[in-house]
Amino acid sequence: MATKSELLKVPAFADLPEDQIEWFLNHSEEIHLQPGDAYIVQGTPADAMFVLLEGQAHVRGELGGQSIVFNFEAGEVGGRLPFSRMKQFTFSGRAVIQSRLLRFPASQFPELVQHMPELANRLVGLMSDRIRESTRIEQQQDRLASLGKLSAGLAHELNNPASAAKRAASQLRGTLKRIKESSHELGARELTPEQKSEIEKFEASLMQSGTPPLGGLAASQREEEIDAMLRSHGQNDQWQLAADLARRNVQPGALEQLFVAMDGPTARAALVRIAASLEIWSLLDQIESSTVRISDLVCAIKEYTFMDQSPLQNVDIVKSLENTLTILNYKLKHGVTVERDYGAVPLLVSTFGSDLSQVWTNIIDNAIDAMNGKGKLRLRTYSEDNFAVVEIVDNGPGIPEELQARIFEPFFTTKKVGQGTGLGLDTVQRIVKKHKGTITVDSKPGQTCFQIWLPLSAH
Repeated sequence: MATKSELLKVPAFADLPEDQIEWFLNHSEEIHLQPGDAYIVQGTPADAMFVLLEGQAHVRGELGGQSIVFNFEAGEVGGRLPFSRMKQFTFSGRAVIQSRLLRFPASQFPELVQHMPELANRLVGLMSDRIRESTRIEQQQDRLASLGKLSAGLAHELNNPASAAKRAASQLRGTLKRIKESSHELGARELTPEQKSEIEKFEASLMQSGTPPLGGLAASQREEEIDAMLRSHGQNDQWQLAADLARRNVQPGALEQLFVAMDGPTARAALVRIAASLEIWSLLDQIESSTVRISDLVCAIKEYTFMDQSPLQNVDIVKSLENTLTILNYKLKHGVTVERDYGAVPLLVSTFGSDLSQVWTNIIDNAIDAMNGKGKLRLRTYSEDNFAVVEIVDNGPGIPEELQARIFEPFFTTKKVGQGTGLGLDTVQRIVKKHKGTITVDSKPGQTCFQIWLPLSAH
């Protein structure tokens, strides 16, 4: 049977008068649990508070759509607490080992507040801690969910140029083999200095022309013209050579000069080498552009997360916005047009790490979703009264007037179930307030504008 000294060892009851402890014991029910026994069942009325005197229990439930489990240790108070609005238990509790606890009925909470006011105050503090911890877990899950979405998009964005570079490198091996074979064939022939000069001059002219490659129907027509010209000089079944030269936008007339300056087989070998050289240049361009794209993305990620940088620093608002657009490009490129109206003077804000990146990401991501991935996004920056002002505007359906006052509330969301936790704009507002700024929203059908004011850096 529970004793006064035993209950006084529980932190929430420490130093309380003995008559109050006795009153609590007289109104509580002692319960003994074997491993696996339940003392709380999810979905049942939240009708009691529990004090675990001995043993250990696991509490399992859902928070933010995620299943969580935490320990209920000896000396802790759980279940429903005074002043809680909980109607049903949202979690289940089971003993892990042999345990003993006190069950205090919620119906006695008014009397508890009257007889044990200090305990009531402590339990209110405990409930506040519980709410803060739940909110922290929700926010962490929201950040992880956002990170998961960003990671998936970035993986796709990085995969495209990486795959292109890989394909180009693979094709480069075959092309180098062709240029090696054609060079050997030319080397076996006794070319005159004039013939060598003609080949080099023709090759250089094609390399330096800067003419964009042909595609589709135009390339097919050019291929037929080149093939006809090659056949007129006895070069039959050279369709692959004709196709390679056609893609590089080589004019049939320009090839005639080679057949005038040298015999057919020599001219053919020269054309094979020239076509291979053009292919190599093209593949190198693809590899270079792909690796530059990868490098730009990695640089944007580092700047977006402020990796390898000090926690507190002056951040250029426009640069921060552009990094966010780069990170979200995987969502923007399918139908969102971005209009920029940036002030000419750089706007610097003193900020912690990637806080601003999180603000822009949440607002822009919401805007893209509101427009169903297709529409116009406008970004505007300017300064006013020592503040940097950022406006993010979308032409989506707008936020109903009756909901606009609630969009910054924790856990409030206008998205369908499973598509949002309602913590994005709450997080945005907290970050803006932490920077001593303000955020407002003005919305009507066809236009929603978030306006963020942040104090400019003094330096």
